[in-house]
Amino acid sequence: STQSTWGSSPTHASSFMPLLSSLAAGAAAGAAVDVALFPLDTIKTRLQSATGFFKSGGFRGIYSGLSVAALGSAPGSALFFATYDTCKRLLLQHRRDVERGRGAAADRPDDALTPVDSVVHGVAASAGEMAACLVRVPTETLKQRMQAKLDQSVFAAVDRIRRTSGLRGFYTGYTTTLLREIPFSLIQFPLWERLKNRWSARQGRAVDPWQTAVCGSVAGSIAAAATTPFDVAKTRIMLGGDAAGVPYRGTTDVFLRVCRTEGWRVLFRGIVPRVTWIGIGGFVFFGSYDACVQLLALQHVVVP
Repeated sequence: STQSTWGSSPTHASSFMPLLSSLAAGAAAGAAVDVALFPLDTIKTRLQSATGFFKSGGFRGIYSGLSVAALGSAPGSALFFATYDTCKRLLLQHRRDVERGRGAAADRPDDALTPVDSVVHGVAASAGEMAACLVRVPTETLKQRMQAKLDQSVFAAVDRIRRTSGLRGFYTGYTTTLLREIPFSLIQFPLWERLKNRWSARQGRAVDPWQTAVCGSVAGSIAAAATTPFDVAKTRIMLGGDAAGVPYRGTTDVFLRVCRTEGWRVLFRGIVPRVTWIGIGGFVFFGSYDACVQLLALQHVVVP
């Protein structure tokens, strides 16, 4: 069921079937949301660019970089959910084993969420982000350079980064991206799991994919608004510098220089398209993922 897959993960840690399910469903969901909502992401990137929205391309060529996004979204999302589901399953099973040893497991229902569960969800999501960013950051760097019209093609962007910075250039902003993604996931995933759990308890059965999608949209929108300054910092670093071309030296440097020269409100530039994009994207992403998981379960790919 959906609840056993998401709220209290199956205990078949030795089986590869849940892992394969997470990989396949994550890849499908990631590709679906990134391709469908790419124009909103382009607008957000150009709003956050140090050179300004219109100098970065305005509304022209809003599909620039789509090929890179499509190439990286499926493996990035697959890595995330494979890591998230595996870590969550193992950590929750370990917690249950400890509780059984102390005789505490019988004190609460199996589907009740505790503060410890929320910590587990946050830790698992953080691990998932660290894995996914190994794929996401290089593709995000290439994509944003094309979106901001700094390069006209994928090959030109790859060649420029390779000549100027080498392999490390493709991971410019990795730490900053983690500083954005981990706080985002620490808010989004525990909230998403709790919303699903409450909805399931209220109706007396597991949530449907569309209900999972609504929970994902609400949780994602809240997390997106709260972490917009980190998103602005990540965009500035990946694009290479300020309006004068002076490189940023990290997230703190972006915050200080933006507040000093442009005002603190600039750190929330792009919040409307970001919240809109992630809110709609969360609906598509989590709904697609849950629907794929259920479909694979019906095909006996997931061990019940």
